[in-house]
Amino acid sequence: MRKQKIYLDTSIVSHLDQPDAPDKMKDTLALWEHLKQGLYEACISGVVIDEIMKNKEPKQSKLLGHLVDIEYTILEVDEAVDLLARKFIEQGILREKSIDDCYHIAFAMRYGCDAIVSWNFKHIYNMKTIRGVKIVSGITGYPEIAIYSPTILVEGDD
Repeated sequence: MRKQKIYLDTSIVSHLDQPDAPDKMKDTLALWEHLKQGLYEACISGVVIDEIMKNKEPKQSKLLGHLVDIEYTILEVDEAVDLLARKFIEQGILREKSIDDCYHIAFAMRYGCDAIVSWNFKHIYNMKTIRGVKIVSGITGYPEIAIYSPTILVEGDD
């Protein structure tokens, strides 16, 4: 059986060191163990790296250090990614100020990920965006992708 290909947005990497959200941090660390074991094919983008770099030390170094622990592919931006990201704004799913979130979704769609994994309930992991992904998939011909929290991927491991 083929591994599921998942796109990790920045909220996932950030919650590896998020003591003020212990339940989310616990589930994210459990997902990271799955990634270390190679249970999923992990993908990120330059947007994730750019957003991590906006953190102050020592958090920035901690988060970059976590990335060293897993195998992942960095997805490259191209014209198709740009067009998909813009489509989310054109369709009124997200606003211009959330362009990085549009890019996270666009990368996952363009590169055939099975799912986006996110804790970003405001812009990505919510009903409006999930419906919007279906609409944009229909318009553009890209396959629909799922949007999950780490909890969904690791549930049942206790």
